[in-house]
Amino acid sequence: MRAVTWQGHRRVAVEEVPDPILKEPDDAIIRITSTGLCGSDLHLYETLGPFMTPGDVIGHEPMGIVEEVGADVATLRPGDRVVVPFQIACGHCFMCERGLPTQCETTQVREYRTGAALFGYSSMYGAVAGAQADFLRVPHAGYGPIKVPEGPPDDRFLFLSDVLPTGWQAVAYAGVGADETLLVLGLGPIGDMASRIALRQGIRVIGVDLVPERLVRASSYGVETIDLTQVDDVAEEVRSRTHGRGADAVVDAVGMEAHGSPVAEMVQRFAGMLPKSMSQPMMRRGGIDRLAALHTAIDAVRRGGTLSLAGVYGGQTDPLPMLTLFDKQVTLRMGQANVRRWVDEILPLLTDDDPLGVDTFATHHLSLEEAPRAYADFQDKADGMVKVVFQP
Repeated sequence: MRAVTWQGHRRVAVEEVPDPILKEPDDAIIRITSTGLCGSDLHLYETLGPFMTPGDVIGHEPMGIVEEVGADVATLRPGDRVVVPFQIACGHCFMCERGLPTQCETTQVREYRTGAALFGYSSMYGAVAGAQADFLRVPHAGYGPIKVPEGPPDDRFLFLSDVLPTGWQAVAYAGVGADETLLVLGLGPIGDMASRIALRQGIRVIGVDLVPERLVRASSYGVETIDLTQVDDVAEEVRSRTHGRGADAVVDAVGMEAHGSPVAEMVQRFAGMLPKSMSQPMMRRGGIDRLAALHTAIDAVRRGGTLSLAGVYGGQTDPLPMLTLFDKQVTLRMGQANVRRWVDEILPLLTDDDPLGVDTFATHHLSLEEAPRAYADFQDKADGMVKVVFQP
C-alpha cells in the first residue's frame, strides 16, 4: 500500500509499504477514505526527530471503511463506516473507565513513561504505524472506532478523530461561561475549532495569530482578532479590551514551537542534529520548549483565571514563572484530548445545519502523493493552508 513515511528533519516521502494484517483478535483493518494532516505532525517534521526512524508511517486522524475484524471484535463488521480516535485505548482499564483514554493503562508506553499509544507518533508513543496510508491496523477495535452514518461527506465526521474533541476539551478545561472572555492563542486547526465551539456556547472569543488568512477566517465567524505582527504587547492589548483584568481563561493552541523563542528554537535544532543515542536522552531529560505562547497566556489571563493547554509541549526542564502563577491564583489544565470522553456531546452538532462549519473546515483536499509539498506548505503557513485532508 501507499503510505506517508518520515525520512528525516523536514523530509517525508510517499512509499510502498506492506499492507497491515490482523495481529490480535481485537484488531481491525480499516481502508482509509480520508485522513488529516495535524499541527502535531509538524512536531515530528521539525522537533521530535530523535524519536523517529526513517520509514515510520505517520498520521493520526483517520476515517474509513472496515475491511476485516478479529474474532474478539463484536461491535464492528466489514463495511462499517468509522472514525478512529488518534489514541489507542482499551476502554476498560482504571483510566479508561474514568474518561481518560489518553492515559490508558493497557497501552501506556512505559519505556518512555508516557501515556496511551498513539497512531503514527514516534517511539515515545508506541511506534504504531500511522494513518496517512491506504490501510490502517486498529488495535482494541472494540472500543476505539466510532461508527458514523452513511451519506454525508467524510469531512462531516473526520474531525472527530482529533480536531473536534481537542477543541472541545480545550474549551471545557478553560471552564468559562457564557458572557465571559476566552483568549485563544493560535488560530490553526485546534484554535480555530476551539473558537467556534466557544462562540456557540455564548463565550466571547479573542483570537491571536500572525497569519492573515487565519485572522480573516476567524473574524468571519465572530472572533475578535489580534494580529501578532501589529501589537507590541498581546497581554496589554487583551487587558485593554477586558476592563484592565485580562481574559477569564486562555487556550494555548500553539505549544512547543511558538514564535518568539529564539534560544529554545536553537537548542531544539541542535538536539535534532545529534546522533539519536545522544539526542534522545537529552530531550527526555533536558528538553525545552519554545514558551513564548505560554508566557503570553500567563500574562494575559486575569487573576483567578484558567489556562487550558491544547498545544503539545514536550520539554522536561521548561522554566515557569511560578511566582506569577501562584500570585495570580491561576488554574492550569492540559493534556491530550480524551476523544471518547467527548464524542456523545459533539455528535449532536454534526447535523445538516452544520453549526461548527465542519463541512468547509478543511482548506485543502489533496492526494497522498502531494504529502511532501503539503507538509512543507503547512510548516511555512503558505497558500492559506489551515487544514489539510488527504484522500487516498
